[in-house]
Amino acid sequence: MSASAVFILDVKGKPLISRNYKGDVAMSEIEHFMPLLMQREEEGALAPLLSHGRVHFLWIKHSNLYLVATTLKNANASLVYSFLYKTVEVFSEYFKELEEESIRDNFVIVYELLDELMDFGFPQTTDSKILQEYITQQGNKLETGKSRVPPTVTNAVSWRSEGIKYKKNEVFIDVIESVNLLVSPHTSTLSVPRSGGRREDPLPANPLSSCLHPQVNANGSVLLSEIVGTIKLKVFLSGMPELRLGLNDRVLFELTGRSKNKSVELEDVKFHQCVRLSRFDNDRTISFIPPDGDFELMSYRLSTQVKPLIWIESVIEKFSHSRVEIMVKAKGQFKKQSVANGVEISVPVPSDADSPRFKTSVGSAKYVPEKNIVIWSIKSFPGGKEYLMRAHFGLPSVEKEEEEGRPPIGVKFEIPYFTVSGIQVRYMKIIEKSGYQALPWVRYITQSGDYQLRTS
Repeated sequence: MSASAVFILDVKGKPLISRNYKGDVAMSEIEHFMPLLMQREEEGALAPLLSHGRVHFLWIKHSNLYLVATTLKNANASLVYSFLYKTVEVFSEYFKELEEESIRDNFVIVYELLDELMDFGFPQTTDSKILQEYITQQGNKLETGKSRVPPTVTNAVSWRSEGIKYKKNEVFIDVIESVNLLVSPHTSTLSVPRSGGRREDPLPANPLSSCLHPQVNANGSVLLSEIVGTIKLKVFLSGMPELRLGLNDRVLFELTGRSKNKSVELEDVKFHQCVRLSRFDNDRTISFIPPDGDFELMSYRLSTQVKPLIWIESVIEKFSHSRVEIMVKAKGQFKKQSVANGVEISVPVPSDADSPRFKTSVGSAKYVPEKNIVIWSIKSFPGGKEYLMRAHFGLPSVEKEEEEGRPPIGVKFEIPYFTVSGIQVRYMKIIEKSGYQALPWVRYITQSGDYQLRTS
């Protein structure tokens, strides 16, 4: 079973719009949601599922809105939550920003979408590209759109229209990995170092990086590390092509008797609805008829020890009770031929600090008093390089800073044509009955996720 009704509430819990799909839950039950939510929040027992009598509220919050589904039955909770998040995604595609104002300005469109997204409590058409074929934001097109249902709604391949044509057939593949890292405090002596675009290639090789399975030293150990990856496609292909994607998947290599040296063991793999799951379960082949344009083909996770790609050391020197000096050294611990772009190192400073002065061997530093941090920005950070930043602050009370403790140092970066896991697109086969030739292009990107280094 699924949802009985769906509500969109403002930040105070007042219903903006709702849709009753089954009629077995009184619409007035939503009045109990916000008092129940506030009560649980005060008790520190807030949960994504709240109950009042026999009615269950499954809810999410987005911006200044609450999306709430109600049910009497033992519903499939994961299905309901997936639907709510998909609803947010569809509304965001239509209105760019999903917030209270965009709901109030588009009541007619929202009602139309709620009618098409779900029927009798079960999700129906949830692909925004298909919905946009017959539910538009122009009032005059709404009437003409109702006269016929797009064939994609009743097709076996509901995510792709027939008759698509391109002069040049291409597929662009982006393999994007985010590194989540938490490193324990370390103690070290800083020494001053001696010296202070998008490239696309057809299916380049991506050898395994030396960043996996690092040696954890005494100066700070890796407490948490994981890689979260996504493979995104931008498809410009005519007709109804079938694509087959080959990765250096360890399970596939074991099935075919190949060497496992350069393979990757993928965990928590999630696919777009276009992928034939039975085929993947049988022989690990990723076979699919793709949607047109941009979409996320799959996501995966690897729980593995990752050597910090950018290592940070920091030392605080206190001078009586009047000033403090913070020295930060950043070192690129990835291959010398790679370059990290858009590096931002957020260094916490005492909340009562003032009169900032900075000196950097490269890049620029900026004090952000509302966040109590210094942001050290480095446009281009080659692998193997070390850079230093000094920050001087006036400090009325050193004791206060000690009582507060120090938040971790955060790092943001992006390293093009490089993946830390070593995942590799081995091939992309494109099969279409007309027999045209199409060229797949691939690029690899590693970027920071939740990347933090605690300081002592």
